[in-house]
Amino acid sequence: MRPSACPGLLRIVPALDGGICRVKLAGGESSASQALAIADAIDEHASGIVDITNRANLQLRGVKRGHENALIAALLDAGLGPRDAAHAHADDVRNVMASPAAGCDAHALYDTTALAADLLTLLQNDARCVALSPKFALLLDGGERLMMLDHPHDIWFSAMHPVDRAEPMLAFGLAGCPPVTSEHAAALAAVAAPDVVTLTRALLHTFLDLAAPDHSRMRDVIAAHSIERVLAHAERASGVRVLRDESIENWRREPADASCRFGSCRQKDGQRWHIGGQPPLGRMNSAMLRGLAALTQAQGATLRMTPWQSILLTNIDTANLDAALQTLDALGLVTTTHNPLSRVIACAGSTGCAKSHADTKADAARLAARLPEHTQVHLSGCPRSCAAAHRAPYTLLAVHDGRYDLYTTHDPRESTGFGRLLARGLTIDEAADLLNTSAVPPFDEPFDA
Repeated sequence: MRPSACPGLLRIVPALDGGICRVKLAGGESSASQALAIADAIDEHASGIVDITNRANLQLRGVKRGHENALIAALLDAGLGPRDAAHAHADDVRNVMASPAAGCDAHALYDTTALAADLLTLLQNDARCVALSPKFALLLDGGERLMMLDHPHDIWFSAMHPVDRAEPMLAFGLAGCPPVTSEHAAALAAVAAPDVVTLTRALLHTFLDLAAPDHSRMRDVIAAHSIERVLAHAERASGVRVLRDESIENWRREPADASCRFGSCRQKDGQRWHIGGQPPLGRMNSAMLRGLAALTQAQGATLRMTPWQSILLTNIDTANLDAALQTLDALGLVTTTHNPLSRVIACAGSTGCAKSHADTKADAARLAARLPEHTQVHLSGCPRSCAAAHRAPYTLLAVHDGRYDLYTTHDPRESTGFGRLLARGLTIDEAADLLNTSAVPPFDEPFDA
């Protein structure tokens, strides 16, 4: 167990509540048998709980001392990682985020399923990728309505349909996310889908060629060498011809709709549906996981995790739709945006993490009971922001003795960190009181509780 390392399937990291084992799921997908294997493993070798991460992976908490090897073996037997420790790097670099509705979203411009698999193969099989940080990540967006667009990635691709071309292309950029508004950085260029893997390989090698020993992310290399140099280097190495013109510079990605992760949405075939729900605060126990596995198997569905720390089941027949949704409700999942728990994010908190200054899980549940409609809040036990890779409209940052500083991103004067500081040292009840005012006042200066 390495206290300073990023968790992985083959690298269990200690925390306050026991070891942490992170299972990276290709496309966020788990078969019913794999879900059952995880449920059995966490009951026998861990605390019986698992968190869905903001990268659509699973984090098994409370791994018992002395049970690490048995847990790893059980997960490997279920086909959830590389076959041996010699290939640990292949587990570390499996960081390709796509839509949880990839392949079935009715609004997609391009089905990214096969391309995502090709990118994972590249990351796992290219010997140079062993040098990448476990946090180095790729985004592959097919233009789905259900898509996480707020998380910045080291390399991102997003489907677009140029007016003068019959086939979709993929716009791309570095150290950011697809542009949705004019405030976002524009795409660098666009590339034909068959060239995405070749260009990605060249971009990865360019990063490794230019990175200093302390450079772990693409933003570090760009700061030292410029985007133009990185892109020119990759173009020469790949031989891929990218498209650069005014249409790419002016292109904006259609807004996504995160609410599609709840309830039911008709799929592109017009016959079947995907349904979704969110475990309260992204945490499942083994009973919930077994229930989801049984539902997945009974429906002939596919179970996928989402970067909103929720689950999606695809390919539900119309005749089974109502019963499947009722099962999600019975299992305790949040299935509607009317439930305030759908608008709260929280990290593990002080019961599981020694760095946390508050029991964020308990405080989040308490806050949710008083949360005003449409308000979204992120509770973070420390500045690392483990539960959210993007900036939430409101953030409560624990600072000491269960008290929080309140930040907002609704103020354009502050675009870094958690946003603009509104108030210091709030109890969770004082934070609820402030959020329940008709409009949080645009204080010139933050005030102390």
